[in-house]
Amino acid sequence: MLAKVITCAVVGLEGAIVEVEVDISPGLPSFTIVGLPDTAVQEARERVRAAIRNSGCAFPMKRIVVNLAPADIKKAGPAYDLPIAVGILLSSEQVYADASQTVFLGELSLDGSLRHTNGILPMVALAHQEKMSTILVPGIDAREASLIEGTEIIPIASLSQLVSYFRGEIPAPEYKPEEVEEYTPSTLLTTDLAYIKGQEHVKRALEVAAAGGHNIIMMGPPGSGKTLLARSLPSLLPPMTTEEALEVTKIYSVSGLLPSDTPLIRQRPFRSPHYTISNAGLVGGGHWPKPGEISLSHRGVLFLDELPEFGHAVLEVLRQPLEDRVITISRAQGSVTFPANFTLVGAMNPCPCGYYGDPFRQCTCSPGLVSRYQKRISGPFIDRVDIFVEVPHIDYEKLADDRLGEPSEKAQARVKAARSIQRQRFEGTKLACNAEMTPTEVREFCRVEESAQSLLKAAMKQLYLSARAFHRILKLGRTLADLENADIIKAHHIAEAIQYRPRTLV
Repeated sequence: MLAKVITCAVVGLEGAIVEVEVDISPGLPSFTIVGLPDTAVQEARERVRAAIRNSGCAFPMKRIVVNLAPADIKKAGPAYDLPIAVGILLSSEQVYADASQTVFLGELSLDGSLRHTNGILPMVALAHQEKMSTILVPGIDAREASLIEGTEIIPIASLSQLVSYFRGEIPAPEYKPEEVEEYTPSTLLTTDLAYIKGQEHVKRALEVAAAGGHNIIMMGPPGSGKTLLARSLPSLLPPMTTEEALEVTKIYSVSGLLPSDTPLIRQRPFRSPHYTISNAGLVGGGHWPKPGEISLSHRGVLFLDELPEFGHAVLEVLRQPLEDRVITISRAQGSVTFPANFTLVGAMNPCPCGYYGDPFRQCTCSPGLVSRYQKRISGPFIDRVDIFVEVPHIDYEKLADDRLGEPSEKAQARVKAARSIQRQRFEGTKLACNAEMTPTEVREFCRVEESAQSLLKAAMKQLYLSARAFHRILKLGRTLADLENADIIKAHHIAEAIQYRPRTLV
């Protein structure tokens, strides 16, 4: 008898409907899975065989053929265990059910219990989009699946429970969504600006970066507070919207990094990879591409400490996602696009010893060594950074001062007000902040007063700025104007934006 069961595959970050066809026919006992399965799917034969037997059912000793259609989509992971087992039970007439509008997702243990499965959120989202009436998921994943509103989620603890439900021995297990914990600012704070001594101009630069989503690089000697300042940036960012939270949660679900007790990620990600990271680790990759650090920091912060120590090729692959806010990974089997809309924060020393230009300690590096060190970061990469700020040595008087600075909460309030202006400005578009504007939006929204135009013209000629730098100064000026709730970009906004441009690295 032929049985058909519906399940889902994950391609990139999106789901794809997969039909599991199971045919049981007389002949020598065999169990074959076709339809481009990977090793994990092939191993499902042993898991399914043991799970069916340990759930009180009989495994048919006949010729079993399982086809995963469409056959041109690679089937990876153990999420096909449950639909294969259900298909065998239906085909062998041990249970009877109409499975045409039901989606089955889950990995089986040998005792028949269901384990956590990666990628539940995008698969449930697709099933809801395809108007499937019921979705059966492992009980441990029910909270994650319930994030998609309007879906009927049935949490299943084990295959034996599912069999009892099909046979009418027990009612359908009900899942009552738990109330998701409300966001409070205290859950987001990492390092409060109030506890960082001095560096007021760097704090201002971080506030501007947070308000407009601009990339920033900090350069200064060791111990000046670059890492501490970078870790304070999440405390300035506004909370994510529900749509942004779902985007981030989907990435972490597919990557298998979603905590079991956190169905919805509400805090903006902060990722800080080591400089020994590979290209694939940073941008994503593998035989079947998985999200990398830049996608895991989507809607959050990507902090690259000791920036020149990263490999040249590693930094250069960031150029396209910094511009396009997405990363496309191409393989022989096809291309996968991951979101990569993050705020880049870089920290670097001015030279290998770290004290080039420091007024208190003498640099031991030769001019040629300093030049080679700083040129590890290419001009095109620097051109994609909106804010470049120097972090000087901190005086003893400031370190010993017991008074606290301005808390992050006040700066965050100004950032939230600026972001609110930007949301109203970009309503009806896919843009969320000023840094995402294209030249079309720059032309429409970045109106500059006459005196500011003269200043910008002089800066373009004297600093030999590129067209990209020109647009980035305008976007930065628009953010500075938003922080003051100004309709037009004024001369002092352009002046401050120009000060954040790197004049020279040596």
